[in-house]
Amino acid sequence: MEPIASFTVDHTKLLPGVYVSRKDKVGTDAVVTTFDLRMTQPNEEPVMNTAEVHTLEHLGATFLRNHESWGDKIIYFGPMGCRTGFYLLLAGDYESKDVIELLVEMFDFCATYDGPVFGADQKSCGNYLDMNHPMARYLAKKYLGVLQNITDDRMNYQ
Repeated sequence: MEPIASFTVDHTKLLPGVYVSRKDKVGTDAVVTTFDLRMTQPNEEPVMNTAEVHTLEHLGATFLRNHESWGDKIIYFGPMGCRTGFYLLLAGDYESKDVIELLVEMFDFCATYDGPVFGADQKSCGNYLDMNHPMARYLAKKYLGVLQNITDDRMNYQ
């Protein structure tokens, strides 16, 4: 079998950032852009634990789907299996620079939100006890620093 595109990225050179992972045609003229929101340096930094990843997923997905300008373009927001970041899929043909402002808003929200985690109850979630809101805020704040000072080398695969 041919390797999938994400397995051809040199993870030894990958820094925390925002990368276009792929662009897929849907039908004849629609495009779905997949972003690699890399929050930790692969194989160098510790991976994120499932509790904080799960919390960020709930907070981030809720924020994105309710966003006034971007909400109707959100197809998916969820964690990478390796727990070094998230995937964001948007309807449309975008580059990393196009979504930085949105991501700054989202991760600022995740870093400062102090209310109950959306959907973190037995009726709404299949594993609602696996949440760590304080650690999710810490990781969001850390990644926010990357986003607010992002450079080209953190928006394009090397």
